[in-house]
Amino acid sequence: MKAFRLDELEAERAANDGAYLQFLRERNMSVGLYALDAGQLDPQQPHGQDEVYFVVSGRAAITVGEETTPVARGSVVYVPAGVPHRFHHITEDLRVMVVFSPPEG
Repeated sequence: MKAFRLDELEAERAANDGAYLQFLRERNMSVGLYALDAGQLDPQQPHGQDEVYFVVSGRAAITVGEETTPVARGSVVYVPAGVPHRFHHITEDLRVMVVFSPPEG
């Protein structure tokens, strides 16, 4: 078993000065914590893996392909591999758990 605490992951991500911290990598998936502050622009490009986003905290909108929806704590969004997507209109600091399958990179 591997267990993680969100506050410890957030501290590690912040200490490494990055928006993304991969904290689990297995044969069929990887999991990370993605952070964007209120008003920040989301620079990500389409990925070669399917993704599931689970919003831990914050408020924003996400556009996936041609569809846009608001997201907040508890929102879950699936993004198919290769589809353009971006968080925007971030009104509260956003913390998102990201599951990639197969593993990112």
